[in-house]
Amino acid sequence: MRRPRVRLRRPRGTAEVAWACVVAVAVLVLAVRVVVYTAAVLMDAWPVVLVIAVLAGALAALNTARSIAAGHRAAERLAVLRMTPAELDSMDDRAFEEALGSLLIRDGWQARRVGGRGDQAADVIGEHAYLGRLVVQAKHTAVGGKVGVRVMYEVNGTAGPVHRARHAVVVTNGTFTRDAMDWGERHGVHWVDRERLRRWAEDGAALHELLRLTARPNRFGRAA
Repeated sequence: MRRPRVRLRRPRGTAEVAWACVVAVAVLVLAVRVVVYTAAVLMDAWPVVLVIAVLAGALAALNTARSIAAGHRAAERLAVLRMTPAELDSMDDRAFEEALGSLLIRDGWQARRVGGRGDQAADVIGEHAYLGRLVVQAKHTAVGGKVGVRVMYEVNGTAGPVHRARHAVVVTNGTFTRDAMDWGERHGVHWVDRERLRRWAEDGAALHELLRLTARPNRFGRAA
């Protein structure tokens, strides 16, 4: 059932016009009183308002300073080492692993290549004074190649128990299957696909900033 429409009509006659004027004046007086009251409250609370404004300005300035500092750090890293995806594609497996170790060193890690027979799903191990130990499994593929979920299982199974690492990362110059990415997200195994690798190697983003690594307690085991 439709609701009846409410239609406003113009006042008719002297009495209705007079009442309309009275209502309009009352609304206007009420609005003025609200404005005056609000102004009085703000005047009484001006120290609080001033503090809030100063804090907001300081927070904005801090965020700006952090952004500028991050830009400077990226520029400094690029001055030390920069690799394009095409350069990484042209490498063999060993050179790719060594390149990833060099990128970690550029980012402030102590890194060494350990890949080879019996590496137990670790090609590069990095040490950071604040972030702890990181294990990197490198998967150099043909362009367009995909890394499957099995690699995630392997890295997750050895990162903590064998290598005593806080963080496990699988890096490829290709891509990952959806299952691999989803499984990694659920179990704390980080993944770096071609796009993230480009941002790391070519744009100068530090790996720990790119992956938002923290120094939270090691979920894989005690850090060495």
